[in-house]
Amino acid sequence: MADDPILSIEGLSKSFGALRASDNLNLDVTEGELHAVIGPNGAGKTTMIAQVCGQLASDLGKITFAGRNITHTPQQKRPGLGLVRSFQITSIFREYTALENVSMAVQLGAGHSFRFFASAQGDPLLREPALACLDQVGLLAQADTEANALSHGQQRRLELAMALARHPKLLVLDEPMAGMGAEETNDVIALLQGLKGKISMLLVEHDMDAVFALADRISVLVYGQVIASGDPDVIRNDERVKEAYLGASEVGDA
Repeated sequence: MADDPILSIEGLSKSFGALRASDNLNLDVTEGELHAVIGPNGAGKTTMIAQVCGQLASDLGKITFAGRNITHTPQQKRPGLGLVRSFQITSIFREYTALENVSMAVQLGAGHSFRFFASAQGDPLLREPALACLDQVGLLAQADTEANALSHGQQRRLELAMALARHPKLLVLDEPMAGMGAEETNDVIALLQGLKGKISMLLVEHDMDAVFALADRISVLVYGQVIASGDPDVIRNDERVKEAYLGASEVGDA
């Protein structure tokens, strides 16, 4: 991993009336690392992600991505710079096959609209990279299956394949394990472990076992501020973190 941050958040603030959801927030993601952000409900994680990805304008602060100030860059332009979000909502096209979904993402990543998709879906320039993305997430056998026939875990992996088709420099993962059973969660953990070091990742997740299994570094967000940041062992033994999680004796061992 390089030492230079791919993402740098400096003094980020966002208020909703009297509520300061982000409060002079500082955080960075180093090139090639998986940086997890955890915190109790209401800590400001969703607001931070929305600011990073351009859904919410910040009141104060600066966001630098890949050496470029993107604080005021419109949301729709950020994926083209390599800042790609996945698992925000179910974003698949349910009436299309897995292959068609990823082909559309490939086409969009190449700077084309979906207008010509009907005539282009057989194009090897779309099909071959789409199949490669499906293979990467373990869905090659389901390439011709309609998305609405896939299991919840498979649909989540399809979303990840669509994100990978955009060639992300930074992949923002918003609760990828939400709604999954143990087996599906383990599948996604293994998948993300396989991506570590190849793509920088910012992970927001409530599943502490997944976080401590995956993260190179963990930042703990409470009331819109980072109260601790470090490797998993440092965070697991930090008294402020234990207090934030209602006095849990072993953070990450639940």
